[in-house]
Amino acid sequence: MTTFVLTVTCKSTRGIVAAISGFLAEMGCNITDSSQFDDLGTGRFFMRVGFISEKGATRGDLAAGLKPIAENFEMETTLHDQSERMRVLLMVSRFGHCLNDLLYRWRIGGLPIDIVGVVSNHFDYQKVVVNHDIPFHHIPVTKENKPRAEARIMELVESTGTELIVLARYMQVLSDKMCQTMSGKIINIHHSFLPSFKGANPYKQAYQRGVKLIGATAHYVTADLDEGPIIEQDTVRITHAQSAEDYVSLGRDVEAQVLARAIHAHIHRRVFLNGARTIVFPPSPGSYASERMG
Repeated sequence: MTTFVLTVTCKSTRGIVAAISGFLAEMGCNITDSSQFDDLGTGRFFMRVGFISEKGATRGDLAAGLKPIAENFEMETTLHDQSERMRVLLMVSRFGHCLNDLLYRWRIGGLPIDIVGVVSNHFDYQKVVVNHDIPFHHIPVTKENKPRAEARIMELVESTGTELIVLARYMQVLSDKMCQTMSGKIINIHHSFLPSFKGANPYKQAYQRGVKLIGATAHYVTADLDEGPIIEQDTVRITHAQSAEDYVSLGRDVEAQVLARAIHAHIHRRVFLNGARTIVFPPSPGSYASERMG
């Protein structure tokens, strides 16, 4: 039996849930989990339904049967077979903690994605990547060649069928054009000191100011630097007895965990863009253990 995920976005009105659940029942499908949210501020409705096709209905059958309902309610819908892994391209510069964490989770089965390659503007992690039997692509970036470098990245995206780009501490600003082309398909991670501690050595700055909480934010990339819709955040408490090096170590740990959780939410179709905000539904049954790893 095939397990699917249906996502729905539309104007809030009566009868949506009844229409969806009734249709799935008629198609011989059993709903295993369902989440929904009415945004009273925007009048938008968001829904994610996980279900099993118990009588052989295919994705094509379901999509065709769903079409009249989607047209009636003016829905934006997506239908995904959960056995199909999302194709992900990782990008990294010279801080490897997030990359190493993601590779470990992927290797032990805790991160169910297909890593189609790793792009870096340096060679620091080439051996690590190649040892995982993953293609490594060195694409140097300078002020002069940046448009050509991004064109090479987009060629990789096209040739590998990349569905999601993860900036695992990739320390280059992407162009407005690339951000728009890949809107909602690039996830970035950064420390949560912005805008208080911009520039070099933010953890040292935090230590010098006696910060008591440090954290990390994972968000979708937009043309506005580090201001895209937030997917996941977390913090860790610091005491006066800890050193600047402790700040760095704890900060890297929380960055890795937050990025992994954001990726899990995205690949399980739990994140919905809602203007400058996101709707993030909780993990579904069966995926909870892997999504909470670390």
